[in-house]
Amino acid sequence: MKDPNNTRNTAPRRGSPLWIYFVAVILLGGVACAVAFTGLTGADLDALVRMPVFWILACFIIFGELRPIVTPGSTGHNGATTSTTFSFAALLYAGLPIAAALQAVAVITCGIFRGRTPHRIAFNVAQYVLSFAAAELVLALFGDVATPTDPWVPDGADLPAVALAGTVYFLCNDTLVGSAIALHERISLVKALRWDLGYQVLVHLALLGLAPLMVVAMDRSAVFLPLIVLPFIAVYLNASVSVRREHQALHDGLTGLPNRKLLIVRTEEALAEARGAEKRDTEKRTAPRRGGRAGIGSRLRKTTDDPKHRCGLFLLDLDRFKEVNDTLGHPTGDRLLQIVAHRLTHSVRPGDLVARLGGDEFAVLLPSVRDEANAREVAARLRAALSEPVRLDGMSFDLEASVGIALFPDHAPDFELLLQRADVAMYNAKEARSGVAIYSARKDRNSPARLRMLGDLRRAVDRSELELFYQPKVALRDGQLVGMEALLRWRHPDRGILEPASFLSVAEQTYLMRSITRHVVEAALTQAAAWWREDLTVQVAVNASGRDLFDTGLTETIEEGLLARGLPAAALQLEITERILMNEPAYASDTVGALAELGIPLSLDDFGTGYSSLVRLNRLPVEEIKIDSSFVGRLVESPEDAVIVRSIVDLARTLGLRSVAEGVEDPATAGMLREIGCDAAQGWHFGRPMDAETATDWLRRHVQRAPEPAA
Repeated sequence: MKDPNNTRNTAPRRGSPLWIYFVAVILLGGVACAVAFTGLTGADLDALVRMPVFWILACFIIFGELRPIVTPGSTGHNGATTSTTFSFAALLYAGLPIAAALQAVAVITCGIFRGRTPHRIAFNVAQYVLSFAAAELVLALFGDVATPTDPWVPDGADLPAVALAGTVYFLCNDTLVGSAIALHERISLVKALRWDLGYQVLVHLALLGLAPLMVVAMDRSAVFLPLIVLPFIAVYLNASVSVRREHQALHDGLTGLPNRKLLIVRTEEALAEARGAEKRDTEKRTAPRRGGRAGIGSRLRKTTDDPKHRCGLFLLDLDRFKEVNDTLGHPTGDRLLQIVAHRLTHSVRPGDLVARLGGDEFAVLLPSVRDEANAREVAARLRAALSEPVRLDGMSFDLEASVGIALFPDHAPDFELLLQRADVAMYNAKEARSGVAIYSARKDRNSPARLRMLGDLRRAVDRSELELFYQPKVALRDGQLVGMEALLRWRHPDRGILEPASFLSVAEQTYLMRSITRHVVEAALTQAAAWWREDLTVQVAVNASGRDLFDTGLTETIEEGLLARGLPAAALQLEITERILMNEPAYASDTVGALAELGIPLSLDDFGTGYSSLVRLNRLPVEEIKIDSSFVGRLVESPEDAVIVRSIVDLARTLGLRSVAEGVEDPATAGMLREIGCDAAQGWHFGRPMDAETATDWLRRHVQRAPEPAA
């Protein structure tokens, strides 16, 4: 049976509709009790004391009230209380006073045991008394009223009367409880009754249907009563097994936290509640006010007092947890996950849900959250709880986590999209090392705009819309050509020529980058071969991404391209950024080793913006270091940048490498670089990026007559 006011154990506010309803039901129940007990005689009481059947019934009713049958999908609040069978049997066999007394004792005992407030205990007693009184009236209409001294045992002809009395009992009991829930939740009575009506009808049909059989057994011998209880024991055991299996299906075996299935259920419930609340608020705001036309104040309230009902979904991933598993083993990692689960569940707000999705990934559902700032506060509290050092096996662990936040309805309308966007935010937090990030469509690589861009880019590869522009690298000492850097451009049919910054960030997260890289290598080698046939023996440099260094087919593509065109390995140069060098797997990848064996020289791009290891730098087949334009552009005005550039040039000279300055835009910068001792430079001062035809003309002029060194 549903439990009124089960969401809080406090008395309703005095004078409220719920308080008035409770008082009315309790008073009516008291009157019904008084009327019922006035009909008892001394002989009835004596029979009640002397007959063991009533004591056995009392024990069964108390136990049934304390231990409801909880089936999958139900809880202790709406589980099936087997006391219904025994108390209804007492009503049939001995009349209203006995049934009401036994049920009242059971309700009071259960209420005290579970710590319920007096008003709830009194209401529950009254609801049962009134329901039994209604059933007693039905039986009285059929002339079937029993007393302890004159028990009634129904036969086959009495089953319609018993069925009608059971129906009235159920309707009265369910309506009394449903009305309390409707007043508490501020919903209609029909909606309150419909919540679990089918389940309650099925349960009461079974429980009340056993009552006549119980009466027949009681009349023959009290010894038969325990035999009647055996089916209930079987039901209890089967229900507990089913509940345990359901729990295992919906919870993580290691931490005991809800799993993805239960998270989906709870999130959908929270979203439905938020949508319903938003709809009710909208109806209230748009409903016409009484008292005539709404004034300016009411119109202002409609536009300004419009809070959204938000739900929040966090995705939380432990940083560097794999190192724990790899170093100390999975048993230690499992114990660490259990500690993390305990800390998370004790750090969220009441009503929030913590779930484990797998591995070191957790989710937190906030059924109600005020705004982004409130969500950030909860996330910060979670990270603070995890940051406390953990001691295991004599070792201390410092835990850190990255949290991604997505809110309904701001970022997504359903669970799947909420989870996806929380995942995007979590990876943004990892990349930015900020710890917490809220979903931003601008940073979402899967946003509709990015997906459209990806589709256009895939078609651009097939339609040969990607082409290479070339920018010269010139020696500062004598102005001789050092090489040409191939720069990718997208000749978009609608947006014109696009530079890599506007589309490569999308491609780098997909396997499309492999196709683009191979296209760039093929185009660069084709152009280099054309120049070499004209005796323009220039080295062409192409940029490689971090993903390219893990592509084992890249070396094969380059080797086949060189052989097919009759070019030496020195005709091609690969430029990699310094940040890639920081990554140990990238540094040690098979592709880097294979490129070195092939003789492909490397150029270290954007030098000075990362944290290179000199040991790695000395071991890699690097022939030049390119000084990042952020230092070169401020070289003349900033003494600090001049010191940095001079240090990089000295380092390159010490290691036997060529130093190349990027972003040289004016003669003063070129002259200062020459004084510092920089070997070469590139930038608009020497030549802008040119298409293949223009670059070929530039090379012919440059080879025919080398220009004077820039001033």
